[in-house]
Amino acid sequence: MLKAVLKIGGSLARDAALPELCRELSVCGLKHPVLVVPGGGLFADAVRDCHRRFPLGESAAHWMAILGMDQFGLLLADLTPGARTVTDPDAAAATAKEGHVPILLPSDWLRRLDPLPHSWDVTSDSIAAWTAASLRVSPVVLIKDRDGLYGDDPRRDAWASHRPVMGLDELASCRGVDGHLPKVLAQYGLECWIINGKRPERLAALLATGHAEGTRVPPPAC
Repeated sequence: MLKAVLKIGGSLARDAALPELCRELSVCGLKHPVLVVPGGGLFADAVRDCHRRFPLGESAAHWMAILGMDQFGLLLADLTPGARTVTDPDAAAATAKEGHVPILLPSDWLRRLDPLPHSWDVTSDSIAAWTAASLRVSPVVLIKDRDGLYGDDPRRDAWASHRPVMGLDELASCRGVDGHLPKVLAQYGLECWIINGKRPERLAALLATGHAEGTRVPPPAC
């Protein structure tokens, strides 16, 4: 049984801390069975640029961005010692049981099922949450280039600090995650964490204890 689904944000590909995070991910994978869902990052940004420049349809942009997730997944697999790519999340538990970190290349699987709207409101945040729901795994952990969620644009206040807990209602108006994520979390009753990938020790703490510095979005009340 997997312990968590981890989404590695593509924004971390712009940071020198990514290799350190991948090394920590490898160590954590020996102790905790997890599945990694890659973000899109620079690869999805190239699709956004095409969408601005050309009359690109929503569906074409959707699938192009998901192929960008495959590309970032291959990068993560190359940087993470002992990692293995999987194209179907059902294979993830067996891979994790062997002590390897499974990294999902989601395009083929999502093409077959086509479970989510074709919109820029749906990014790897929602895809990771939907993957966790499909595998009946909670929490989904969004590993980004920030300490957590702020509830408003932190650039307005240089002293703004992240929120340790945020409800689904507030999450729906937060800029730090995609617009469809609150719907997925609410529909499937998932717990979500947002932590800083530049501080890999926080991932280790979260997997070991269930708590870490970051923002926790509790599952909706029954």
